[in-house]
Amino acid sequence: MKLAAETLTAWAVDCLQRSRVSEDHARCLAESLVQTSLWGIDSHGIARLTHYLNRLAHGSINPAPQIVVTRSGPATAQVAGDRGLGIVIAHRANRIAMEIAREQGVGAVGVSDSSHCGAVGLYARAAAREGLIGFAFTHSDKIAAPHGGHRPFLGTNPIAMAFPREGSEPVCLDMATTSIPWNRVMNARREGAAIAPGVAVNADGHDTTDAQQAAALRPLGGLDYGHKGYGLALAVELLCGPLHGNPWGPLIGPMYAELERPRRLGAFFVVLDPQRFAGGPAFAATVEQIARALAAEPGAPKMPGDPEREAEAQRRAEGIPIEPGLAAEMRSWSDRLGVASPL
Repeated sequence: MKLAAETLTAWAVDCLQRSRVSEDHARCLAESLVQTSLWGIDSHGIARLTHYLNRLAHGSINPAPQIVVTRSGPATAQVAGDRGLGIVIAHRANRIAMEIAREQGVGAVGVSDSSHCGAVGLYARAAAREGLIGFAFTHSDKIAAPHGGHRPFLGTNPIAMAFPREGSEPVCLDMATTSIPWNRVMNARREGAAIAPGVAVNADGHDTTDAQQAAALRPLGGLDYGHKGYGLALAVELLCGPLHGNPWGPLIGPMYAELERPRRLGAFFVVLDPQRFAGGPAFAATVEQIARALAAEPGAPKMPGDPEREAEAQRRAEGIPIEPGLAAEMRSWSDRLGVASPL
């Protein structure tokens, strides 16, 4: 089954408003999730709405937060999220980082007391579309085993960085510091599917392809080279947790359990104005030149972000796939909230 982006957006807005979220916040969240699905990132797309609805119902996400912004220096700010919807808070913080970068050349904004903020590529791309360079980081509860261990300790702790590209969508690297995001495991559990070999371990530390048995993800680099993903994950943890007064690693509330417990997640956004540097005037054009040079190489390598751009073109034309397990969740929440199901 496939549904149009506009249909899914309207349904999500209706569900969120029935959950006491303002129209502005509901539209921000709905459009962000649907955009993520259009990019083909189904681990963080519309499938995550039911999770947010569940936490809103349990009270651990505040539907009407009093978001407080504090300018802490010429190029820095802190955003206190008041347990609000993480995507809404992250867009606000990233926009402030962009404004500061235009004033000062660089803007760095931290987030405290927030919730899951979705795909961090949303924010880095937003900066790059306006000619800036964007970096975005966030953390989560213990999902990934540190290199050399097998018990979960850190989150998937994703990193995104995006660069303006003349005549095209930004170049955007958006990656977890684990081999796969945990939400891909959750999607596999929901649909009764297997996960790829070598990306997760069971409670005894042995590799597993059974999503139900997965107890921890391996860091990026796998069994032999996982020190790289582990090191990146730890760096992101420090930038998003302790730096902003948030909990870290095992001290963070689990995403899919203890639903009454606020998660108090952090995020960090850094934005640069390329015009403050020697190559700034030609930067976006040079990025496009590099993309063309790569495309001319054997195998026609793509720039990061190109697969998402291609997926969006296809899904806008054909619709966004809705798997059977997700369809069942959507029907259930439509009935529960008294909104028309789009299915």
